[in-house]
Amino acid sequence: MKTTALIALALLAAACSNRNGDYDASGTFEATEVIVSAEGNGRIERFDVEEGQRLTAGEVVGSIDSIQLYLKKLQLEKSIGATQSRRQDIAKQIAATLEQIDKQKLEQRRVQNLIRSNAANTKQLDDINSQLAVLEKQLAAQRSTLENNNRGVSEESSGLEIQIAQVEDQLGKCRIKSPISGTVLTKYAERGEVTAQGKPLFKIADTDSMKLRAYISSGQLTELKLGDPARVFADAGDKESRQYEGRVIWIADKAEFTPKTIQTRDERANLVYAVKIAVPNDGLLKIGMYADVKFGK
Repeated sequence: MKTTALIALALLAAACSNRNGDYDASGTFEATEVIVSAEGNGRIERFDVEEGQRLTAGEVVGSIDSIQLYLKKLQLEKSIGATQSRRQDIAKQIAATLEQIDKQKLEQRRVQNLIRSNAANTKQLDDINSQLAVLEKQLAAQRSTLENNNRGVSEESSGLEIQIAQVEDQLGKCRIKSPISGTVLTKYAERGEVTAQGKPLFKIADTDSMKLRAYISSGQLTELKLGDPARVFADAGDKESRQYEGRVIWIADKAEFTPKTIQTRDERANLVYAVKIAVPNDGLLKIGMYADVKFGK
């Protein structure tokens, strides 16, 4: 913390001793940096990344060996096919029983007509009704068995489909992508190396919108709020500077200072607050570059 405070005080001193003496603060540019790590395990088959290269969000820049995952996916697809082959055609399986029921119902109507004309007795009708009830129970049991079988096939297939989705997700993670648009800062791996999940591959920074980190005094803090405009003057060499329009996007909620056992009123004047100013990059701003700030339009 002491080192940070010393840097902050140095930046304040630089701001007070600038060329014209009318800047409110000074600081250095930084950018959002992302370390991209491997999400799969295996040999890096392709890795088209170079330091300083410009990448877009979602761009595929490499791949990790995925042959074993691909073979596993094929095996699961074959298993689904074998499982689905056990599915029963309920309509065909119960067709014979339905035909017997229809015949019994036809016989039932014939005997009922004979009874009405006193040409048959009720025992014949009772026998037919009994046989019809047995057939209907057989049909219900047969239908239930077939439906349970098909339901089991469907559940087993669904489990295999979930496994395929998991493999496809793993296959997708074997493709190395850039999570953001930006510039490659550091490359940590090379093609042909064996990598593992979580191992860093490269670092990328979003340099389209740079952020100037500067420090202000407690007196300036009372006059500054989020969203305030700011003019940023970046070093251009030979005592020249380029002006950019920026906006305050962050103000620290805690002050930084050099810790001492006794804090007098004078020491409180050394309290500084970090602020960040978003500045659109025209391609000339670089990470670590110094710049001065004038708050307001």
